Amino acid sequence: MRPFINRLRRRLARLLGFRMLFGEPGAPHSRIAPSTCIEGEAGLQLADHVFIGQFNFIDAGAGLVIEEGVQITNFCSIVTHSTHDALRVNGRRFATVGGEPPGYRKGAVRLGAYSFVGPHSLIEPGASLGKGAILCAYSQLRGQAPDFAIMAGQPARQVGDTRERDAALLERHPELREAYAAWSGVRP
Repeated sequence: MRPFINRLRRRLARLLGFRMLFGEPGAPHSRIAPSTCIEGEAGLQLADHVFIGQFNFIDAGAGLVIEEGVQITNFCSIVTHSTHDALRVNGRRFATVGGEPPGYRKGAVRLGAYSFVGPHSLIEPGASLGKGAILCAYSQLRGQAPDFAIMAGQPARQVGDTRERDAALLERHPELREAYAAWSGVRP
């Protein structure tokens, strides 16, 4: 019943306009744009203080964990399964094969606390974005991205470390050091 009500709520919101809605069950400070499509909502574990922007496709069917403070911008795709390879290699056989045919990929996705997903990004099945990490615009994440990594490219590769950027900001705003250390575990 709850997934039905969530879908109905999003449809109603879409009819009223593309404004953000505040609050999700168990995450009252999270915001999800009504134009974002979430499939398999039962597999979604959503923490609080999450922002999910406009025109995203999110597949949570095989499990999706979005930890506290994650920001997902606009036009992103997060998928927990992919039939692309399976369909291509199996051809017409794909429709008649029982179970999961060769090439079918399925895996839970995790987005670590206070990570950022740039616009037009793709996160593939089984991927994990570490806490405090950045996935740059137009990037394709496969596999594991470490905590505090700046990832860019297709497929994404580590091109930097957010702690370096954070250190410069914390130098200008030392009053934020305790708050930063509380979630990151890093003493700047």
